[in-house]
Amino acid sequence: MTFTIVFLIAFIASFGLRHWLAQRQIRHVAEHRASVPMEFAEKVSLAEHQKAADYTIAKLRLGILENGVSAVILIGFTLLGGLELLNIALLQWLGEGITQQIALLSSIAIISGLIDLPFSWYKQFYVEERFGFNRMSKKLYFVDLIKGLAVGAVIGLPLLWVILSLMAQAGNLWWLWTWLVLTAFSLLMQWIFPTFIAPLFNRFQALEDGPLKTQIEALLARCDFASQGLFVMDGSKRSAHGNAFFAGMGKAKRIVFFDTLIEKLNPGEVEAVLAHELGHFKCNHIRKRLFVSFALSFAMLALLGWISTQVWFYTDLGVMPNLNGYNGGLALTLFMLVSPVFSFFFTPLGSLASRKHEYEADNFAAEKSSAKDLISALVKLYQDNASTLTPDPIYTAFYSSHPPAPLRIANLQRAH
Repeated sequence: MTFTIVFLIAFIASFGLRHWLAQRQIRHVAEHRASVPMEFAEKVSLAEHQKAADYTIAKLRLGILENGVSAVILIGFTLLGGLELLNIALLQWLGEGITQQIALLSSIAIISGLIDLPFSWYKQFYVEERFGFNRMSKKLYFVDLIKGLAVGAVIGLPLLWVILSLMAQAGNLWWLWTWLVLTAFSLLMQWIFPTFIAPLFNRFQALEDGPLKTQIEALLARCDFASQGLFVMDGSKRSAHGNAFFAGMGKAKRIVFFDTLIEKLNPGEVEAVLAHELGHFKCNHIRKRLFVSFALSFAMLALLGWISTQVWFYTDLGVMPNLNGYNGGLALTLFMLVSPVFSFFFTPLGSLASRKHEYEADNFAAEKSSAKDLISALVKLYQDNASTLTPDPIYTAFYSSHPPAPLRIANLQRAH
């Protein structure tokens, strides 16, 4: 029962901290709703500022409800015996072996997806719709859902079979072989995703010849950056939000702009946004994040390799393992359910590193492009995406991958 107590303490602390942070953010945003921050007064209207506040609060309230439901489901699966009942039912139906273990993991994924579906639907067709961001039809929503399930099954099930086979047959160091497989798989996906998977969901067209393309190519030359091409993605068929991103690795790198971004920003601003994204590449942020993810997966798999051999790991979480047989899928399922409770407390470290990278990318953009254009682009994106200009400092420190708008723009003004 010792681990039961440890788990319950971590569970209550993580749930309570999530709730407290969300409530802090709601109060802080609501308290500053009545007036635009002084540094934005000339650029952002009161109506836009209040829309951003209301949008932020609406998403947070939905998140609080979702957090509560997730907490109940987690306890239901673990301490209340839901996973044990499901495991026994599948054992009676399929018998012992990898097929039953794949069925167990797949069942948990399907159940979790079904529970998440109402929240996803409400966010898309009520929250996003209410604030004018939704452009997705209900038909497209279900088409995306079916495609996502199909792609997940085609890619995920063979990978799961390989992992469970290694757990069953590769001895005590199965976790090390699994880590090598997952590392190779994630690198392969960097190449496969932009070329084969992303086009299943969106249309990608080469950026048309013209002033914008000429300006972008000049920036790429200044930054000594080679890409496979410049593409425009039809993000507008799902959302009014705009973005730009890199896809792929090595010579397969491609630069992708949402069509909504090009609609909203002038060529100088688009160039500045791209310069920021190039900053992430040139400052080795993408490579560093990959290495960190590989190191974390190594540590997590090593932990799973040890903890999966401990009977208390199962019994203290409401599950009875096969004491003389194979528990690979059961261990993996339980670990995936429980580990986020503990890893949540490390969130601020990732957020801090991400904000540092954002400042570095902004500084790179100010050097290679225009700080003034990037400031102008950011203000437009804050307006168009209804991002709050007045986040709670503690909430920001814990969660935010990007610095608060006032601090980010002040940094760019110093560079300018």
